[in-house]
Amino acid sequence: MGSLPLSEDKLPSEVDTLTVDDAARRLRVSSNRVRTLIREHQLLAVSRDGQPAIPVVFFDDLGITKHLVGLIEVLLDGGYTRDEVMVWLFTAQEDLGMHPADALHTHSAREVIRRAQAQAF
Repeated sequence: MGSLPLSEDKLPSEVDTLTVDDAARRLRVSSNRVRTLIREHQLLAVSRDGQPAIPVVFFDDLGITKHLVGLIEVLLDGGYTRDEVMVWLFTAQEDLGMHPADALHTHSAREVIRRAQAQAF
């Protein structure tokens, strides 16, 4: 098994995370599938205590939260590194009153996508 592309753990302390196995159970897929999602940048993970940790906010009741994969793609295509994407997702946007990862679960999701497009290009 190759190594996973993991970001440095700069997540705010209040951000809950899942292990690869926990994420697999949540998505009802194999752990190898979750690792593939991370390698393909459809999910991002940090290295926490030497293990992959995936923010819980990246999921909803249906699986990976809507817009997350597209948002990651927009930022990566716009020149952001994986680490910069993770920092951006968890940097509070004062006028939104939350960070973009949380905003994906609200009516502000499309605004987050618009901001990402504007910043990335």
